[in-house]
Amino acid sequence: MPDRPGSLSLGEQRMPALEHAARLVARAWLEFDEAREVETIPSPELLAMLDEPLPEQPGEVIRDLDLAADVLDASLAQSRPRYLAYIGSSGLEVGALADLLAHSYDINLALDARGATQLENRAIAWLAQFLGFPATAGSFTSGGTISNITALAAARERALPGSRATGMGDRRVALYCSAEAHYSVTRAAELLGIGKDNVRPVPIDVRRRMSTPDLARMIDADTAAGITPIAVVATAGTTLTGAVDPIDAIADVCELRGVWLHVDGAYGLPAAAAASTAPRFSGLDRVDSLSVDAHKWMFVPKACSALLVRRTADLAAAFSHNEDYIPHEDDELNAVDVTLEYSRPLRALKLWLALRVHGAQAFRDAIEGNLRQAQLLFDLATDHPDFETREHRPQLSIVPIRHAPPGCADLDRHNEALCRAMQHDGRVYISPAVIDDRIWLRPCFTNFRTTEEDVRVTLAVAAEIGSAICADH
Repeated sequence: MPDRPGSLSLGEQRMPALEHAARLVARAWLEFDEAREVETIPSPELLAMLDEPLPEQPGEVIRDLDLAADVLDASLAQSRPRYLAYIGSSGLEVGALADLLAHSYDINLALDARGATQLENRAIAWLAQFLGFPATAGSFTSGGTISNITALAAARERALPGSRATGMGDRRVALYCSAEAHYSVTRAAELLGIGKDNVRPVPIDVRRRMSTPDLARMIDADTAAGITPIAVVATAGTTLTGAVDPIDAIADVCELRGVWLHVDGAYGLPAAAAASTAPRFSGLDRVDSLSVDAHKWMFVPKACSALLVRRTADLAAAFSHNEDYIPHEDDELNAVDVTLEYSRPLRALKLWLALRVHGAQAFRDAIEGNLRQAQLLFDLATDHPDFETREHRPQLSIVPIRHAPPGCADLDRHNEALCRAMQHDGRVYISPAVIDDRIWLRPCFTNFRTTEEDVRVTLAVAAEIGSAICADH
């Protein structure tokens, strides 16, 4: 293929570039199989190259691919087995291949995309079956925040028909969620006109789950005062401790009062498919909508969140529209009539392909493995004289632990410093959390590559570094 002046084609370098990229990917995959003993940090030379001005002339594709790989190699990669900070994804290999295919075809799912549309619909059906939720519709989004906003927009329209056209006006409304719900719920309230100040944080019980008696009292008090409940958001795996709100009991409250129930399961909901934790999610089949991030505990690369709803009509009421540039053949709904986004890449492909290649049971087994790792760390830390654990065992795969060596005068300062020191050390990457005004280390297991040996190394590294710095506190 001859090059043309100003052409954006790689021309004769196209196939060599693809082959070289494949070698870079293969090298990365091999490195992810085992944990590093130290994380690579950007060199001064690499930082200088990243500070270069806008290129006006073509570069060399092989050289620039190598530069891109160097940048990625000097970045924090959540796919590594001992990346236990926040709630990571683990870059399932077949998911990366799916992304390459999807981005190469660059399909947009705003309207009917024929085969791709059918594939997304099938992936939604499979995900609903995997979780045990009777969905009639759903879509893949860029993340849990967009999934939650989409669901709550539908809830707002059902609670206040016509509000998408007229706005909220002077109507008084409220949204209910656990005191430890993710901030995306508040963000949805801000963007949808509900208002941050109208988000009602419901008290939590000793297991850090939403208190249903308090929820019922709050809804009844608001209704008596002329305030319209928009929705209740139950959390299936809080970001702070992994607590699962009592969905069945919350559904009782919502059904009696005719209030929309949405489950934010961005992190923890895949555990509904695991035999050991499925009972925690009892009542999931009764909710109006749910969100789940497949790029978290279903292991595929970002971004791959999903929203599932019980009734397609609820989404259509909130989003459907007619424009001269959007055809509606035979009055069929387009994807943009039931979703928030217009530019919608084929995010479903990575989950669809992963389920075909590995089978649903492999995902259940991997989730069970992470659940066992969480219990193991809890037991190891409980038995260690220099560590503290929470009063209750982990509900899912988040395990707050606290280094508490004898004679340490300021445990909060010590654990904050220990977390920074572990991040700098690089053998295990964890994040801190503030729970009841105390600072804890907060490992989270959501990677199919993590092993029980990695769990033991995590506690050993925390003990080693903590002991070395405890004299400072």
